[in-house]
Amino acid sequence: MFSTKEGRVESIETVPATENDPIKQPYYITNSHTAMNENKVQELQDVVIRFSGDSGDGMQLTGTLFSDTSALLGNGISTFPDYPAEIRAPQGTVAGVSGFQVHFGAKRQLNPGDFCDVLIAMNPAALKANRKWLKPGATVILDEDSITEEHLRKAGFATLDPIRELNLEDFNVVVPNITEMTKAALADSGLDNKAMVKCKNMFALGICFYLYNRPEDHAKHYLDSKFAKKNPAIAEANKRAIDAGYNYAANTHQFANTYTVASGQMEKGTYRSISGNVATAWGLCAASEKSGLPLFCGSYPITPATVILEELAKRKDLGVKTVQAEDEIAGICTAIGASFAGNFAVTTTSGPGLSLKSEALGLAVMVDVQRGGPSTGLPTKTEQSDLQQALYGRNGESPVAVIAASMPSDCFHYAFEAGRIAMEHMTPVVLLSDGFIANGSEPWKIPSMKDYPTINPPIIDKTEDGGPFMPYARNEKLARSWAFPGKAGLEHRVGGLEKDKLKGSISIDPQNHQEMTNLRAAKIAKIADYIPHQTVYGDPEGDLLVVGWGGTRGHLQNAVDKMRAEGKKVSLCHFNYINPLPHGVADIFKRFKKIVVCELNEGQFANYLRGKLQQFDYEQYNKCEGQPFTVTELTNKFHSLLK
Repeated sequence: MFSTKEGRVESIETVPATENDPIKQPYYITNSHTAMNENKVQELQDVVIRFSGDSGDGMQLTGTLFSDTSALLGNGISTFPDYPAEIRAPQGTVAGVSGFQVHFGAKRQLNPGDFCDVLIAMNPAALKANRKWLKPGATVILDEDSITEEHLRKAGFATLDPIRELNLEDFNVVVPNITEMTKAALADSGLDNKAMVKCKNMFALGICFYLYNRPEDHAKHYLDSKFAKKNPAIAEANKRAIDAGYNYAANTHQFANTYTVASGQMEKGTYRSISGNVATAWGLCAASEKSGLPLFCGSYPITPATVILEELAKRKDLGVKTVQAEDEIAGICTAIGASFAGNFAVTTTSGPGLSLKSEALGLAVMVDVQRGGPSTGLPTKTEQSDLQQALYGRNGESPVAVIAASMPSDCFHYAFEAGRIAMEHMTPVVLLSDGFIANGSEPWKIPSMKDYPTINPPIIDKTEDGGPFMPYARNEKLARSWAFPGKAGLEHRVGGLEKDKLKGSISIDPQNHQEMTNLRAAKIAKIADYIPHQTVYGDPEGDLLVVGWGGTRGHLQNAVDKMRAEGKKVSLCHFNYINPLPHGVADIFKRFKKIVVCELNEGQFANYLRGKLQQFDYEQYNKCEGQPFTVTELTNKFHSLLK
């Protein structure tokens, strides 16, 4: 966590460690290496590095440590952890490659970058899987010890020369003996061969620290906090591996230049690096605090939403209660029971879990971290294909509010908003995230809770006139009163059968059912009066309006910025409130000659807009590859639409 003053990094301190937040002891960053050749240092505005190797090579940790170090120095960062879809694919194969991409720069980075400046490939499979993501002239660092006939065969190479086979002659390819040099550096550590080899990811990290003038202190503090007490030899070995990699890079002639990236001018405040899942959990805690109601989360673990449940389970100090249920249906049913008992109740899920929970979706916030489908699909890959299910995936006419977060850091805000709407309007809310922003991270300015509004659920303790309680009477928001069990005079019937519009008793009256159907729809529609009006990024009128929703915000905004820099009249209208749509959308749409809806599915939001705003024509740009958009493909599409 770091504090800024007038755009400069003033101090750096830490917050309590979690598994995904590897910082433990307070410290200040200093660079212990001073031997860099100043004549070779070049200043860059931004850099993209991709760490890649087998699932067991520690690439996620390596990328996280490099990212956190850069964030602590005041750089803007955006990360993209890219896991294999299988729990443990065969070692050395392309299917088993795990990657972590980080984009860091002198200003806020809205996406992790299309292509990388540096690729760290721990084996031939990682090289082959990531060849297409290299920028022209990029630096490739490949562990020479992994270039064996067996590894090449597993990776699907046809020859014994992966460099030539992948046409890498025009790239800066460096092939150090990472594994052997790591083992040599740890020869007297007392570790066995397997344990020494596991430290090779830290050797690669040391190389990157040297290349980009990053200090080692943060990484070493993490290693001490994780291993020093239980296994100090492991902590020391990994720290020595970092030094060995740094010293190798400093003393070899393989790198013509080293680089530095200046700290960004940041708004005064205290910052920390945060992932979307952690931000979501904390936003739910904030909503609980502002409502005065305890938070309950009943969930079943499912990738990539599990971290939210894990993070909430750590917050017993805030009164959070969590239940890891035996299945998805049990998870949401415990949440419904908790809400009836007077809790702010939440359940989390992804993909097929949303299908299982749909029937029971009641008075609870459901967080759906979208992933590639259908069914089990691509559990570790990102997609936006649950929108229609969130909007319509229930029997009968039973609309719910739907909100979507757009960046890792704003998951906090929209989780808070989901809680506010659920409790003040007495309605189920589906908060849509996705694998990209859930696992990705960026610097987040920690807000002051005094800047967030009080949440006022319509809790009732007694009837105003002493008369009979009418549980389905509604206030100006069309919300019913929230009567906790055990309050004399407020007893009422609960259950799934249709109720009388006032008394709450079971009713099969046709006219009552029609009125209740109308009320349920009107209650959701009325939420639009209590959310911000829709805004447009860029000019209020022009030739092309780019429309997006949810986690595509960063890529779309960068693409629009690029088009505007070329003098094109392109703007962005990005949606976080999906159902109901905010006020002002039609007024924005009518000012543009063309509208293109971009989403990571086959057109679900475009079709939704066609139903809601039929007077407009919509172009589409869709992608279902389990990967986020690239700015390059977006700008190519926008250029084609402007011809």
